[in-house]
Amino acid sequence: MIVNYGYTDGSGDYYIVIDTDKCDGCGKCVDACPQNVLELAEDDYGDIVVRVRDEVKSKVGYVCLGFNPGCSKNEVNCRSVCEYDVISHTW
Repeated sequence: MIVNYGYTDGSGDYYIVIDTDKCDGCGKCVDACPQNVLELAEDDYGDIVVRVRDEVKSKVGYVCLGFNPGCSKNEVNCRSVCEYDVISHTW
């Protein structure tokens, strides 16, 4: 399942997109996130998958650095540690 966490406002689209069908629940992306945006949780089918923390969903564009403007410069980030290409950013 493709899950979009975030919002659209006058300045753009701010969504972290997670493909839970690809996620194996390893948690490497959670450990790699410098802003503590991600967590592991049980989905509707009983599988452990990554998701955006509830308290961050409505302000994800302010809390998360975004991949291209921020985290792509880091050697380790949520996208670089995921071998299944589970996470993407719209900004």
